[in-house]
Amino acid sequence: MPRTNLTDARVGALRPRKTVYEVRDRKLRSFGVRVLSSGRKRFFIHCQHEGERIWKIVGEADSMNVREARSRASAMLVVIKRGEGALVEPEERLFEAVAETVFRQYERVWKPRTHYVNRGYLRQQILPHFAGRPISDIDAREVGNWFASLRATPAAADRSLPVLSVIMKEAERMGFRTKGSNPCKGIRRHRRKGHERFLSDQEIRRLSRRLSAHSRRFPRQVAIVRLLLLTGCRKSEILTLRWSDYREGHLFLRDSKTGPRTVWLSRPARDVLDALERTGPWVFPSSRRDRPQGDGSLYWFWYKVRAEADLPDARLHDLRHTHATFALRQGETVLAIGKLLGHRKPETTLKYTHLADTMVREAAETVGAALEGG
Repeated sequence: MPRTNLTDARVGALRPRKTVYEVRDRKLRSFGVRVLSSGRKRFFIHCQHEGERIWKIVGEADSMNVREARSRASAMLVVIKRGEGALVEPEERLFEAVAETVFRQYERVWKPRTHYVNRGYLRQQILPHFAGRPISDIDAREVGNWFASLRATPAAADRSLPVLSVIMKEAERMGFRTKGSNPCKGIRRHRRKGHERFLSDQEIRRLSRRLSAHSRRFPRQVAIVRLLLLTGCRKSEILTLRWSDYREGHLFLRDSKTGPRTVWLSRPARDVLDALERTGPWVFPSSRRDRPQGDGSLYWFWYKVRAEADLPDARLHDLRHTHATFALRQGETVLAIGKLLGHRKPETTLKYTHLADTMVREAAETVGAALEGG
């Protein structure tokens, strides 16, 4: 961080950059000026007190000169060293402190897995850029520059942006930012090619044959894959099934991604469950039997089976897509399919309509080729 003898002329000559930067004063340690990307300039102090980093804004550069700011900063530092006024004022709260408060609050809102994943985005994509900054200083231009800097990893950028937005929204609610000042508003996410894929009838037949070939050696893994295809459930919903969840020909999921829901089971799905041995509370127990099976052995089995069935690009989650598209082919409405899959919002289900369009196009090509050949 550069240091210089701050003067009115030098402060006036400082020009904004794409990101916020600071210039420290040589005459008074812990005193400096911060230049925001918007062009605003603020005098500040930054020091340590009893192991805690303290930021305080001295004043705006357009409302005081350097001599006045340095004098006020010196007085503020004396007060802090005496142990008075050491707490950081709301508008000067550091980003990481507010973020940690928000994450603690959202432990009751987000699912454990969601909380874990979002913390990863906070640690890897967000904090390296915004840590050490008063949250009130972060503006839309800086957030836009941060988002653009993640263009090499568009998926991570798209998933980090909502996390940052939640932090900023909660900062407003807590009084650390002005109402309606969320700097994430208006930023458009990257356009990425969708990964949705569904298995054709022929691919399902190939997969079914390979599953049957492994049914004796890997009965649990075969049952899990079949249930994913027959129910459209998420992997976590099947792996954490309890026998008490299966009754009256239904699955009563107590804590799915979108909350409790009921899954109607077809006869083939019920047959898969009825054929399994009940050795404890979990439908698919781990080797210790006191917890559900993890997904490590399932992925190993899936990679093996999909290679044998010549489905190198198929993912386990594509079985859920396949279930949805088959329902579309049978004439089910988007509303019905959304309920079938446990979607909270109808727009989540609408993404499957383009898969139905693909099926119609492929069917037209098949019919056209047959007629041409005839």
